[in-house]
Amino acid sequence: MTSASLVPAPVTARVPAKVNLELLVGPRLDDGYHALSTVFQAVSLYDDVTVAAAEEWGVSVHGPLAHGVPENADNLAMRAARLVDARFDVEPVHISIRKGIPVAGGMAGGSADAAATLVALDHLWELGLDREELEELASQLGSDVPFLVAGGTAVGSGRGELLAPVLARGTYHWVFALAEGGLPTPAVYAECDRLRGSTPVPDPVANPALMSALRSGDPHELAPQLANDLQDAALSLRPDLGEVLSAGMEYGALGGIVSGSGPTTAFLVEDNEAGIDLAVALTASGVVRDVRRASGPVHGAHVIHHRVD
Repeated sequence: MTSASLVPAPVTARVPAKVNLELLVGPRLDDGYHALSTVFQAVSLYDDVTVAAAEEWGVSVHGPLAHGVPENADNLAMRAARLVDARFDVEPVHISIRKGIPVAGGMAGGSADAAATLVALDHLWELGLDREELEELASQLGSDVPFLVAGGTAVGSGRGELLAPVLARGTYHWVFALAEGGLPTPAVYAECDRLRGSTPVPDPVANPALMSALRSGDPHELAPQLANDLQDAALSLRPDLGEVLSAGMEYGALGGIVSGSGPTTAFLVEDNEAGIDLAVALTASGVVRDVRRASGPVHGAHVIHHRVD
């Protein structure tokens, strides 16, 4: 370890959750993944990830949604730190994660923590990485990680890691219904394959109508274009999510969709007031464990605290 006077101050990066406005799942590839075309939007549910120079590598997780997140080498944030170490031979750090993103909920909470760790370590150790270099590192950690570095609204192709920005006007308001337990992403993809059987699956291509809706900035135009090829699989594994989707639409949502591989469900609403009304109605209905309101698009992982003593 460097002398105490040279130890850098801890750095905190804030990173958003994501919702897939469209998730089109193509054929299974030779590497076991599926070809994807997805439209991501970063939304204002956040994790805060603090990295601090330490004698040894470590990770701790805090906050109301921390339950079930590993505090060992399996944590994706720790894998991100060790990837940086392998590339740049940096000193050990302790990673402290405050969870505000649902865990195993289809909103990329683990990927978000990895993205935040990359950004925070770049500042902590003054690596001077540009966005392209950060996204290249991120792509080695998972399909969603590069997007959580970038934020905003983007089309993902390949396994989701190849990004192209999307012109999206306006702000969109969301209500997320949290479910008990999680849905492992591999299990949802396996169920998707099972339901499809031997039916040929075309290569996925982003829907032009959804792109047009995003350019309009009108949630009424966007709502009918929301699509998720994993939704039937998620509902097959968790039939109770169908009741949640029905309740959200009954209580005034413009559109509803399973978020990613689930089990979180995402409801698009007209404005902030409509979001409050829907959140209250869903909570009172008893069909959901908890709700969160958010808006998007928002920025990707970014430093919020870098104290210089």
